[in-house]
Amino acid sequence: MPSLFRFLVFLGLLVGLGYGAVFSLATFVKYQPREIVVTIPPDKFLKNH
Repeated sequence: MPSLFRFLVFLGLLVGLGYGAVFSLATFVKYQPREIVVTIPPDKFLKNH
């Protein structure tokens, strides 16, 4: 039983660290949107059967 408890505590710590990393990335990294323009040649619209 103690080994199961140790495993669950270790697993909980890993999950907590992962959650903290994702939360800190979402909080501290600023997203800067930018426009993307993709030119598609007209021959891509033609259906080739």
